[in-house]
Amino acid sequence: MTKPLAIVFFEKLVPGNRLGHRLADLGWRVTEVKVATDLVAQARDQRPLLIIAELALRTGDLCPIIAELARTPETSHVPVLGYGDPKNKKLVDAAVKAGARLVAAETGILDQLPQLLEHVLAVD
Repeated sequence: MTKPLAIVFFEKLVPGNRLGHRLADLGWRVTEVKVATDLVAQARDQRPLLIIAELALRTGDLCPIIAELARTPETSHVPVLGYGDPKNKKLVDAAVKAGARLVAAETGILDQLPQLLEHVLAVD
């Protein structure tokens, strides 16, 4: 059986780079997307089971991209697990409103990843 695919988008190397390694350790295939604006096209083409994305970008806003993922028929079913600073309530709320299924704290995402995956992939 083929391993499930996760797309990971990040700008900061830590924890972004480590997320890919942690997912691989958990039995996932991982594709890293380096440019936020490529996320929708990559998700459409690769058909991942999950997208994990850093929310706080140095340039730009990820929330419109999350909203586009939610609107696009080929990607609307793919859950987005966002991560960032939980103290930035405005960004967390905007990401959830845009369509992120779950937003995790950047500082704990690596340790809590198995539980977060279970939660974000749960079928309603």
